[in-house]
Amino acid sequence: MTSELIKIDGTDPNSKSGRKLKTLLLFPPEWVPTAPYLALPSLTAVLRENGHEVIQKDVNIEMYDLFFSDMFLIWVNARMAQQLRTLEAKEQVEGLTEREINHKACLEEHQGIDVMDLAEQAERAKHINRSEEFYDADKLEWALNTFREVMRYISAAYFPASLVYYPMESNLGYRPGVSSEVLACLDDEQVNVYRDICRQLVLPEVSKEQPDVVGVSIGTQMQLLAGMTFCKMIKETFPHIHVTVGGNVITRLQEDLPKKEQFFTSVFDSAILYEGEHALLWLLEAIAGDRDWTAVPNLMYRDKGQVRVNPEIYTEKTTALPLPDFEGLPLDTYFVPVRILPYLATRGCYWGRCKFCDHGQGYFDQYRGKPAGDVIREVKALKEKYQVNHFLFADESYPPALFKKVSQLLVEEDLNINWTTLIRFEETLQDPEIWKLAAKSGCRTLYYGMESASERVLELMDKHAKKSVIENNLREASKVGIWNHVMAFYGFPGETREEAEETRQFLLDNKPHIHSVELFYFVAYRHTPMVRNADKFGITIHKQEEYDIPLDYYYTLNEPGGVSCREAMQMCEDFYRNDFEPWAVRINAREQVFLYISKFGNNKLPQIYASQKSPEDIRSDRVSGLITWPVAKADPEGGKDGEPGMTRVVSHAAF
Repeated sequence: MTSELIKIDGTDPNSKSGRKLKTLLLFPPEWVPTAPYLALPSLTAVLRENGHEVIQKDVNIEMYDLFFSDMFLIWVNARMAQQLRTLEAKEQVEGLTEREINHKACLEEHQGIDVMDLAEQAERAKHINRSEEFYDADKLEWALNTFREVMRYISAAYFPASLVYYPMESNLGYRPGVSSEVLACLDDEQVNVYRDICRQLVLPEVSKEQPDVVGVSIGTQMQLLAGMTFCKMIKETFPHIHVTVGGNVITRLQEDLPKKEQFFTSVFDSAILYEGEHALLWLLEAIAGDRDWTAVPNLMYRDKGQVRVNPEIYTEKTTALPLPDFEGLPLDTYFVPVRILPYLATRGCYWGRCKFCDHGQGYFDQYRGKPAGDVIREVKALKEKYQVNHFLFADESYPPALFKKVSQLLVEEDLNINWTTLIRFEETLQDPEIWKLAAKSGCRTLYYGMESASERVLELMDKHAKKSVIENNLREASKVGIWNHVMAFYGFPGETREEAEETRQFLLDNKPHIHSVELFYFVAYRHTPMVRNADKFGITIHKQEEYDIPLDYYYTLNEPGGVSCREAMQMCEDFYRNDFEPWAVRINAREQVFLYISKFGNNKLPQIYASQKSPEDIRSDRVSGLITWPVAKADPEGGKDGEPGMTRVVSHAAF
């Protein structure tokens, strides 16, 4: 596709001020229910600034709030009872299939559970998460285990689906990389829990508000089935409403969606690629008849029996965008005791060179950022408007110059906030005074993409970090009380067993300054430089015809001697089995660790670790999801002949 890049300072000079439309924006499950996601507030701000009425609805947090309620659990209990009666009647007449036998056994297993007692525990667990009891690690661990038990109970009603609270690993039995299975899942009344969520939470809101347009933001692959389910059911029930989708996942599938006309005929009417604030605004103008459809940048839509993709790409000018608008979101309903807001100072990654990364696929124009003064002004405005002191700086990687300047200005302005972000290891961040200032400014936790401790492998990745710099940054941050979370992976093509072991040993040697660890295995993401130049990196990409909307691929090494995909997976398992015990924590999400650090003022939190447990208990907790950062589970996405692949969660798409 040939695209023309359009850069406009804030607004389109050809924009028309015609009829104003009412828009309902939906954020679907599954995402961490600890803070709002930034996509909807960013879209809402631009639409409201231009006179359109907007209702924004975080269905993710509403779903979890509903799941952990007596009303829903009583309803689930009745659903299971009906299913059991149906299976028993069939068994008497014609017998059951193997799957039906297993289904019946699952229902019988859950018959003895006192649903009212379970509902009472779930309500108690929600209260703990939303009150000062949150900071009692024993109580919080009990609450999180209760959530998991409730999810197992709900899963039985949607057999053989597996619904998981956290991490987001629910499985409906359909592969998200196969379009035929995605479409089949949307109509599956047995396993697709999101159909019932749509009936109970979404359709009543659409009926009440009667919007002209519904927009659904699908930022991660885990949201794909829920988001598509909502779209299809809205279109079926309210065919006069225009349904549009956007988000990082939609952008990543832009090459495939035009070939899948069924999505445009039965699921949604249009799709917005890349950044969506002004593209959505101009789509509303097209729907209102005030703009030609071909003049809407970033747009994919069906016209005269075919899917059209407009060639123009619009990239937002970050300094001209309005402050994100969170009005209408349930800020006090998230599963935390204080409000947390996301904030984005940059778009894209300032480094933007890592050969394994495809996060930049969500942006047509890679990197843009706001001046530090603007960041402080906007954070101050959000703090005052929403009475919030905790911020997630959701940038792909916080630029070192901005990190230093924002820290300085936060101290000078005495803004008194707590914040966290993702960051690279940088030579320009070695001065201890930088870290003292960051801690004084409210920096509480940092997330580093180390990837490898081998300098040769880091050169292959084009990360260009030195081991001495990594050690320095971790040590200096730790000394001032900042919690360091390190992410790494095994199996980058060209890495040897010895170099993979170097990463493992580095983590073990630096335990005093590494407070939590996330270890993966290399995944060949579809839109990375590595996949585009597979021969150069000594790998063969294996594509399967049935995987027609993949986000990653299975690969093999062209030459022996490196760490293969299977070996990398095994090494991850070995790490979690043998070495992970010092980092095993009892509480759940990054935001929860962030709040603990903010509450207790330093990174010494022995109460949240599970180190008193046996290695067998640790392994059991990791499988059940109790450990905060487990190794990612294998998924057949992009696999070949049953070989596993894995799709990691991506963060913070614009729409």
